[in-house]
Amino acid sequence: MDLASILGFTTAVLAILIALTLEGNSLAALLNFPAIIIILGGTIGATVFSYPLKELLHVPQLLKYVFQNDNVDLENTIDTLVNLAETARREGLLALENHVQQFEDRLLRHGITFAVDGIDPEEIRRVLENEIIRRQQFFKTGAGIFETAGGYAPTMGIIGTVIGLVHVLSNISDTTKLAAAIAVAFLATLYGIASANILWLPMAGKLKARAGEQAVKDQIIIEGILDIVQGKNPRLIRRELGILAGLDTFNEG
Repeated sequence: MDLASILGFTTAVLAILIALTLEGNSLAALLNFPAIIIILGGTIGATVFSYPLKELLHVPQLLKYVFQNDNVDLENTIDTLVNLAETARREGLLALENHVQQFEDRLLRHGITFAVDGIDPEEIRRVLENEIIRRQQFFKTGAGIFETAGGYAPTMGIIGTVIGLVHVLSNISDTTKLAAAIAVAFLATLYGIASANILWLPMAGKLKARAGEQAVKDQIIIEGILDIVQGKNPRLIRRELGILAGLDTFNEG
């Protein structure tokens, strides 16, 4: 699991609950299941209405990127490319064909395959950059889905509050209980705003961060593969890719 995501979400929830408790509120009194149903059901329903089904089917995979510890290891990527460069220098580009299937990264597999097949470097760059665009679009759409949910949630909270107030005001029998009933109705607004700002919008932000990390890694892969095709010195490749990755230190072995 991604520690930052879990820690951030937990901290935000605890901060709100502790603050409410310090104000003298009972945590049990803060539960309003009809409001929860309105917020979650309304937010999810409106978000689903906003996107094609084929994009919504990616949500489980997007959640994996949000909550799983899937850090991009740029140093390991550079090491892999340098090792491939050394192999290509000793044995030729065709020797890299034996390494293709061991790579999990699809962009790296495709790039090495193109290099082995003797495809023109500019054509390799064009094809791989198109694949990067597709990858970035995946993250962009995912972030958009959660941002959309974050936009709907507060509105659903207001709707829930209005429904609660209508129910309260249409069933006034004991005016002494009116203030408490109105307070309960406003829990829907709290749920809507809280869910938007500690769940949906942070999830969108995490996907944007993942997209940035992936973009750097993908650019390193492209430049590394093209350097291998051009027969550059592995030491020079390591230095160039290290600078591209923004690494302060990297091995020169």
